[in-house]
Amino acid sequence: MSYKILPYSYKQAEKLNVEIKPSTNKNKKIDVFKNNKKIASIGAIGYNDKPTFMKDKGLMYANERARLYKLRHYKDIMQKDSNGYWTNKILW
Repeated sequence: MSYKILPYSYKQAEKLNVEIKPSTNKNKKIDVFKNNKKIASIGAIGYNDKPTFMKDKGLMYANERARLYKLRHYKDIMQKDSNGYWTNKILW
């Protein structure tokens, strides 16, 4: 099952000055690159994310799911340049 990167994620990546591509890791959704160097593989296949929720269930539902995600993963998303950090910034 491959993941289709949605416009939301491309916009988020552009704001962060990174490039994103479909992941070469079969268990991840996206590879993140900075200066042509891969810095992270993010988004576990099998789990939804904000852009998917926005498309399927609307913005209000997606925002609530994002809020809950950020509560669950607070420690990970606070570590700059970690996979959790990039997942939060690009997929949530």
